[in-house]
Amino acid sequence: MTDMALSQHEPNSGSKERLRLWIRLLRVSRTIESELRLRLKSQFDMTLPRFDVMAALNRKSEGLLMSDLSRFLLVSNGNVTVIVDRLVTDGLVVRSSREGDRRTSIVKLTDAGLLLFKQIATEHEKWVGELLSGIGEDDARQLAAMLKSFHSNWET
Repeated sequence: MTDMALSQHEPNSGSKERLRLWIRLLRVSRTIESELRLRLKSQFDMTLPRFDVMAALNRKSEGLLMSDLSRFLLVSNGNVTVIVDRLVTDGLVVRSSREGDRRTSIVKLTDAGLLLFKQIATEHEKWVGELLSGIGEDDARQLAAMLKSFHSNWET
């Protein structure tokens, strides 16, 4: 693009403001995520990816196919497999074959996994509330509504 074409594009497009918004969203997200990782590790010896898997499974009490779980979390099947394997070893998740198809697995929280998840989720909600305490309820609702156009099929 030539300098002339670039300068003609910038004044009315709002692209610079959208770029600034994206950078601010990234910074806020990374800051909060970093703090949540620290708190999960120090208080529950839990990683954020393990918590995310448990949170996804908590939403679907009947369980999820491994492929659906990886799609929901936006990570590869291999990444989910490693996390699920560890959760199975720890007795927090159970993996079973799908009826009529041994190649696919359904993953569910165990009773112990559900109990631990609820305990951690309660604290997690408090932490997020604390980290975002500078944003009022109405502003939070408005921001969420504005960002909803980016939601996935999994969000409600």
